Order: sequence, then structure tokens, then C-alpha cells
Amino acid sequence: MRLDSVSGARRFKGALFHVLCLASVIVACLFLFALLGILVKDGVQGLDVKFFTRSGSSFASRAGVKSALVGSLWVVCITILASVPVGVATAIFLEELAPKKNRWISLIQTNINNLAGVPSIVYGLLGLAVFVRMFDLGRSILAGGLTMALLVLPLIIVVTQEAIKAVPPSLREGALALGATRWQTIRSQVLPSARGNIVTGVILAVSRAIGETAPLIVVGAVSYIGRVPSGVMSKFTVLPIQIFDWTLHPKEDFKRLAASAILVLLALLLSLNGIALLIRSRSIRRTA
Repeated sequence: MRLDSVSGARRFKGALFHVLCLASVIVACLFLFALLGILVKDGVQGLDVKFFTRSGSSFASRAGVKSALVGSLWVVCITILASVPVGVATAIFLEELAPKKNRWISLIQTNINNLAGVPSIVYGLLGLAVFVRMFDLGRSILAGGLTMALLVLPLIIVVTQEAIKAVPPSLREGALALGATRWQTIRSQVLPSARGNIVTGVILAVSRAIGETAPLIVVGAVSYIGRVPSGVMSKFTVLPIQIFDWTLHPKEDFKRLAASAILVLLALLLSLNGIALLIRSRSIRRTA
């Protein structure tokens, strides 16, 4: 009788926990759909051709996201070029080449894991001190892109390491048994097997960089710019900062512009996440 009562209590607690989790998911989805509904209602009317071909302006009727979009693309390109090669190479060294029982390697690994959770504003202060002032890059696209590269670099390293860890040891052992060198094994067996997960992690890291505002504000991105950036040393703005500036404006027309820009940013982020999921699913099918 006692065992039956205990098992019944456990089943009740399990069912209650299941209901609470389901209710939490439903409430979160309701809030999300309500927010998306408000954004679509306020912003979909502003999504016309002029909205994408006009740059920032102090007049709502002349404002658009062209300069912010171009600035975001510039920053993302510099971020990818500066962070992906370094991040992937570091992960390969730490996971495949570095000695496993070495206190210095363990210290480096611990610091990388900790850096992945550091608030983004700290990277903005670091970029301001190093790139803007020490290297005298000024408040330019290059300084912003390198700052965002510092932000996503620990994430890329950690994700690449996890992707390499997921490669079956039998592939390495088979290649080494056939006479391949350590580098040949990494190049021909490990990296091709982990490529899908690495690309997925890189895309998700870049998605975070696209949506960040605080580091770029600290580095010196302007609220809005009236012309398209012409090079890496130009002044710039990005979509999140442009949205932030419009939401602070007292006129309702700018609020609607902010809603339209948020829809553009959400579409961009969802597209990147969808590409990441597609690459991951194809990678899983190839390895299955």
C-alpha cells in the first residue's frame, strides 16, 4: 500500500510538472505572438521600396534603413573575416594538437569558456580602448567590426570544439592507421565531418553580432547617418542602433519606422537561423 501511494504521488508530481511546463510555453508563445502582431500592425505598411533606398534623416517621411543595412553588412563582413579563421584555428589547436594534461592549456580553455559569457558592453569598452584609441582607428566600421569579432570569437571557439569532439574517434584512428599524418587526418577526416556543425555555430554567432547594440554604441556608432558608408574607415550605424534612435523619438511616425526596421531585423535573423538549421539537417543526413 505504501509503495502504491509513493508511486502515485510521483506520478502526480510528474503530471503537475508537465502541465506547468506546458503552461509556461503557452504563455511565452502568447506574449511572443502578441508582440509580433503589434509589430506587424505598425510596421508592415512602411515596408516599401523607398524604405530600403533611403538613408537616415531627421524627417520621418525621408528616413529609411539603407545606410543602417549597409553598415550592418560591413560590420558583419569584417566580423566574419576577423573571427572565423582565428576561432576555427584556435579550436583545432586546443582540441587536436595541444597536450591534454597541461595546466596552461587548461587555463586558456577555462578563460575562453568564461569569455563566452561576458556581457557585451565589456567588449565595447575593450574595443574602445584597443581599436579606437590604441590603434587609432577612430569611430569607424573597422573598429566596430573588430570589436564584434572579439565578442563572437569565444563562441566560435567553443562551438568549433564541440563540433570536433562529436567526430567519431574511429575516423582519426583509421586515418592514422593508414599512415596519414596528424594534419592530414584533421584536414581530410575531422574537418569535413565537423563542417556542418562548425558552419551552424558560426552563423548563430554572427546572428548574435547582428543584433548587438551596446558594444557598437561604446565604440562610436552614430544614431543615424545620412549617407551610405563608403569604406572601412567611414562613420557608420547599424540596424539595432537605428531602431533604438527611432524608438526614442517623440513623433509617432518614427515609432512606425522603428517597427518596420524591427521586422527587417527579425527577418534577417530568422533567415540566418533557418540557414543554420538547414545546414545542420543536411550534415546529419550525410553522416547518418
